[in-house]
Amino acid sequence: MLKARRKNQKTQKLLKGAVKEAKRLEKQALKGPVVKKEKVKKEKIVKEKVKTEKVKKVKLTKEELGRQDAKNKAGAVAGKKGGSKKGE
Repeated sequence: MLKARRKNQKTQKLLKGAVKEAKRLEKQALKGPVVKKEKVKKEKIVKEKVKTEKVKKVKLTKEELGRQDAKNKAGAVAGKKGGSKKGE
């Protein structure tokens, strides 16, 4: 029973597909030959490169270097102090 049902479904599917194909071909025949449109090439736009000037690095003054060093040392010392309290 099941095999017959599957076979019937398969044949029905093939028949419906053939009908659709025939309809499609009929419509194409009514339209006539296909006329291809000419492709229009677009001109490429070339972007001009803008020169950018390199920024020179400014050397820090002794005063600014001193501030940086003080910040780094303060951070390092603070980190050590926090850990040493547990030991005491």
